[in-house]
Amino acid sequence: MKTHAQAVVIGGGVIGCSILYHLTKLGWRDVVLLERDELTSGSTWHAAANIHGLHDNNNITRIQHYTMNLYKELEASTGQGCGVFQPGSLYLAQAEAREHQLRLQAAKAKYYGLNFHEISRDEAERLHPLVDFDGIRCIMYEPDGGNVDPSGVTQAYATGARQNGADIHRFTPVTGTEQQPDGSWIVRTPKGEIRTDVVVNAAGLWGREVAALAGVDLPLLPTEHQYFVTETIAEIAGLDRRLPSVADRDGEYYLRQEGQGLLVGAYEKDVRFWAEGGTPQGFGHELFADDLERIEDNMMRAIDRVPAVGTAGIKRVINGPMIWSPDSNALFGPVPELKGYFCCNGIIPGFSQSGGLGHLTAEWIVTGEPHLDMFPWDLARFGTWAGKAFTKARVGDQYAHRFSIHFPNEERAVGRPVRTRPIYETQRDMGAVFGLNYGWEHPLWFSDAPGTRDTNGFTRQNWFEPVGEECRMLRDAAGIIDISNFAKYSVTGAGAEDWLNAVFANRMPKAVGRSCLTPLIGKRGGIAGDFTVTRLAEDEFMVIGSGMAERYHRRFFDAVPRTADVAFRSATEEVCGFNVAGPQSRALLQRLTNADLSTEAFPFMRSQRIDLAGIEVVALRVSFTGDLGWELHCATDDQVALYAALIEAGREVGAGPVGSRALMSLRVEKGYGSWSREYSPEYWPQEVGLDRLIKMDKDFLNKAAYEEIRENAPREMLAIIEVRDVKDADATGGEPVFLPDGTPVGRVSSGTYGYTVGKSLALGFLKGVAPGAEVDVMILGQPHRGVVLEEPPFDPAGQRLRA
Repeated sequence: MKTHAQAVVIGGGVIGCSILYHLTKLGWRDVVLLERDELTSGSTWHAAANIHGLHDNNNITRIQHYTMNLYKELEASTGQGCGVFQPGSLYLAQAEAREHQLRLQAAKAKYYGLNFHEISRDEAERLHPLVDFDGIRCIMYEPDGGNVDPSGVTQAYATGARQNGADIHRFTPVTGTEQQPDGSWIVRTPKGEIRTDVVVNAAGLWGREVAALAGVDLPLLPTEHQYFVTETIAEIAGLDRRLPSVADRDGEYYLRQEGQGLLVGAYEKDVRFWAEGGTPQGFGHELFADDLERIEDNMMRAIDRVPAVGTAGIKRVINGPMIWSPDSNALFGPVPELKGYFCCNGIIPGFSQSGGLGHLTAEWIVTGEPHLDMFPWDLARFGTWAGKAFTKARVGDQYAHRFSIHFPNEERAVGRPVRTRPIYETQRDMGAVFGLNYGWEHPLWFSDAPGTRDTNGFTRQNWFEPVGEECRMLRDAAGIIDISNFAKYSVTGAGAEDWLNAVFANRMPKAVGRSCLTPLIGKRGGIAGDFTVTRLAEDEFMVIGSGMAERYHRRFFDAVPRTADVAFRSATEEVCGFNVAGPQSRALLQRLTNADLSTEAFPFMRSQRIDLAGIEVVALRVSFTGDLGWELHCATDDQVALYAALIEAGREVGAGPVGSRALMSLRVEKGYGSWSREYSPEYWPQEVGLDRLIKMDKDFLNKAAYEEIRENAPREMLAIIEVRDVKDADATGGEPVFLPDGTPVGRVSSGTYGYTVGKSLALGFLKGVAPGAEVDVMILGQPHRGVVLEEPPFDPAGQRLRA
């Protein structure tokens, strides 16, 4: 076994072998994979291995499509069979919401050029004569759907990697991963040690244990999962073709042909966790005892839909483990706190995603950033707050609701609250309906009846009118928004200004009391973040950014060395904040302070330390609502007192509490982008209007990458659309946009109803479409006519913002 390697991949399942293969495809040949047992041991070997292309997340659709196309290429290039069967897949909708989901996915398929379309019942019956389609509202067909052989695919990746120069060592458990002072790693095994710059944890069921060797705690938990295979079914044996698989997710089961019988699997409500204290080291190709009674309800629904299941005998039952993250998405990417340590764990539909995740992991390792924005799967979306109790509660919910629709704006309550601030109980008693943001509870909207919960769906829900009232209150008078979930950072010391200038693309404010907006540039020249930086004193700065991206952004902050005269720390837990905005915001605040808040004394983009109701706050003259307003940041211990004073003073001017759903509507009315929606590493600054904030006469992080794309014409441009043909649903994000003749031209990034401008609005990226042009926005998967606006419908000149 070699003693040095460019990268060491730990885990010989389908994901680890895919990563190894893709590293070699990108030119890294001096790479090693270590597997504790035989390749495929753990959860790979017993997987049902279904493959499908469509996903509610557009980028996941793209990596699944890549994966499906890769398997036949692998077979051709390696000579190793992958056992690819692609008879197609039928997707059934029993409920109206499922129909909305499928029609939206069909619209996305058309946009991306994928093969997924509606078929008639007659056509469906021809494709699968064993299915009873009574009660089905809509049937979609994916001709490329099917399944693969788990062992064949894994061996194909391994063969391809070996052909390209990689080494694979089976029966070589990793016993230690030790980081060295220079950031490199020593990987220890019973057969010797390997020094490497990059460690990749793709250890599947042992992902937690391997992570712990490096001092990392991954929020993962295994469960049992069952499927069964029937004896031969005469009708299938008599066919000269393979039947398409059936995705009847309202029935909460999956079904496909296996041999001359059927394979049926289910995610039951009676979840069985496994190995909560750690996956046994000796576990490999074992299975658990059959327990079909646990999935009996699901089986009965499958029998109702495909009666032949009920008359066939059961040939075998597979009850094996699979390992989940709290949201059932992969834990993917480099650990922010460690140099050169990557993870790719917790992948549930592994054979639909193995190629894409392997490619993106390798791309991240080799180039420093994947070409797709994968933040919803980035392990940095979780922090230490995602402990064992939260993980267990969420994994149980994800398993039991595996086939439930994840609706736009849906907030699942299980496992919460995890992190609360002092004002939580007060807001709850005021009727706040809470959401989750990086573990923190924050108000989404306020109900007249405390204890109210969201309803969920693709159409307008129970919060639609209350949120409208909040928006109108703020635009007519004022609103008080809790912005404590923003990430706050303190940067102090004589070298603070120089360090911040080396991180951010804009020039830092020179004068005390001034603020600037600045992009953070990614490895490919895109937008890795957007921040507000305020100079509080000669050697003190306050930086405000996305709360959910706080751990993600640590990678960028740590990429620029800090000298001894720079102190950088997160202040998110010790500082809380409120945004008081609206035409009466000045009058509201002036009741609580002797500071002069006039435009002359306190202009836009300025800051001051002031006393407000006897509480010291940092006041910033900015507002994400696009209206006159101030951000007020105080010590966490003062949050309750400050909120009480603001609410009391607000009553005198007709103001009250406002939640984040209203803020979403207000910022879209103004045309403001938001990180992870409009601002993303995928998008260039010139495509979102942030290039004006980049100063090329100084150095900053990833400047060279930006210089490479700076003169490129925008591939598409951020635009705002008024959707005129709406009834009871608005765009939410991800909907494709077409010209009236059916030509695809873009997609929605944010959508909402603009209550104070009386328009259904969508922000999105469009290619070759000028203001005034008509477009079709595929809300609910159906065309809704809209027009591209010349300017934002609210205060386009910024007069109220600067009043």
